[in-house]
Amino acid sequence: MKERLLTGWNIWRIIYLVIGVVMIIQAASYDQWIGVILGIYMTAMGMFGFGCAGGNCANGSCSIQEKPDN
Repeated sequence: MKERLLTGWNIWRIIYLVIGVVMIIQAASYDQWIGVILGIYMTAMGMFGFGCAGGNCANGSCSIQEKPDN
């Protein structure tokens, strides 16, 4: 867990983290609690680097390998 938090940072993780924190602050100030939940999700994506925040969607690592025909 510690390694996941401290390594692999890129610009997208920082952007997701900042957007998530801003969403939490804005939604909480307007008592929009569903927005807080979405902000927590975005912040978690940035902090832990899962989903597109980890760069898994842009570099083709999510591709499906084709099976050879018999």
